[in-house]
Amino acid sequence: MSDVPGAELGADLETQPEAQLDAQLDRIFAARDRDDMGPSIAALRVVHAEHPQNPRVLYELGGAYDTAGDEATAAALYEHAMSLGLAGDLRRRCFLQYGSTLRNLGRIEESLATFDRARAEFPDSVALRVFESLTLHAAGRPDAALAELLEVVADHVDSPELDRYKPAIRGNAAYLASLDIPDRADPTPSPRAEPGAPR
Repeated sequence: MSDVPGAELGADLETQPEAQLDAQLDRIFAARDRDDMGPSIAALRVVHAEHPQNPRVLYELGGAYDTAGDEATAAALYEHAMSLGLAGDLRRRCFLQYGSTLRNLGRIEESLATFDRARAEFPDSVALRVFESLTLHAAGRPDAALAELLEVVADHVDSPELDRYKPAIRGNAAYLASLDIPDRADPTPSPRAEPGAPR
């Protein structure tokens, strides 16, 4: 307990606006319609005008544009959010969405670099591994992509039917990974494989 009179009350008052903003963003997200993102974007633009440097506001607005298919706008907002210190699980999610958006924009090398950075910060994230595999495939590296997915299956799919075969699955993953030679991969990106971003 602080010895300074009123210190705890002051701390509570400082956190209230942030909590209220988070609650407001949660309500906007819960009310969204993926088939009509216009109302969500409009609501988030109002919030953004009031909090232009808030990392979560930038992230949520970027996600709304991403879902609406405006990926160039989304990418810029994701970049800004992370530059301002977006942290925790929101940062992991932003990395994933940003990396996927870069892939869909044809910026494959940037997407690979983003997933490398993301996995260094969040080494236990299964979702990052899955979506990184999509970028590997888009980069013309199908062996590495399939190897990554097989490793995810071996590490995280619990099934009595699969358990006896996991050594073989891991062996096949290692073999496929050994075939991957990035410098010889076809740099031409594959066609976009998904609408919007994973949200």
